[in-house]
Amino acid sequence: MEMRDIDFLIIGATKSATTWLQQSLQQDPGIFMPDPELHYFSRYYERGDEWYLEHFADQVHRLLHGEKSNSYMDVPEAAERIKEKLPEARLIAQLRNPVDRAYSDYCMLYRRAEVGRDIAQYLDPRQGAGGRFLNGGLYYQQLQGYLDRFPAEQILVLLYEDLKIDARAQLARVRGFLGLEADVPLKPLAKKVKDKSEPVVNPTLRRLLRPLKPVAAPFRQNTGFKKLRSLIAGELQYAPLSHDLRARMTDYFAPETEKLGALVGRDLTDWLRNRSPEK
Repeated sequence: MEMRDIDFLIIGATKSATTWLQQSLQQDPGIFMPDPELHYFSRYYERGDEWYLEHFADQVHRLLHGEKSNSYMDVPEAAERIKEKLPEARLIAQLRNPVDRAYSDYCMLYRRAEVGRDIAQYLDPRQGAGGRFLNGGLYYQQLQGYLDRFPAEQILVLLYEDLKIDARAQLARVRGFLGLEADVPLKPLAKKVKDKSEPVVNPTLRRLLRPLKPVAAPFRQNTGFKKLRSLIAGELQYAPLSHDLRARMTDYFAPETEKLGALVGRDLTDWLRNRSPEK
């Protein structure tokens, strides 16, 4: 494998069903995508091309090779690095209402015990501006970095909201963009890839048990371990996103949303209305 053999990248955004998109494409035997997010062009560029290509070893026989790393959207250096190494690659950006995306991202990290329950600390623009949750929705800035370097025809911008309406049509658009038959009998995944209603260990307990994680790792697939986990796991109650906080977030993202709509030729006024969030 050589760098020129990488045909496409799913560049983000986080919590916009990009894992669903990846796994849907992986159902095609002609496509190879490594399972882990490599984050090569964003976080691990110093590891070199050889490290990157190791993840595609023995897959030369596949028709297309690609990977998904959501950090490619919000790490500014990634666009230039991708342009240098993969100038012909096709890029797929799947975007989601930035308020819903930020809240979903917060819930994911709360589930992992990486953030606390004070939701305003992370999502209120008066406190959390500049952090992961709000920066992750600055799509206009992020896409402009790629459009400054790549022809528009090499970039496909999708909306999570369209996927919710017709997932099969969304997948067909991606396949057409990649030069594949759009009407092959592949079924999009029916189940949510990361279901937030699934029982998990309470974040407080998880933090307390974190020092034992290396010790427990070899036993994670053990039947007894799984049974023990099921006894202490439960469905989480997430901090709600209040109407006032949602309104402040909507106002914060409004200028970006308006510019993004003009950039991609889509009416995004629904993103500017206050609605009940999905986790």
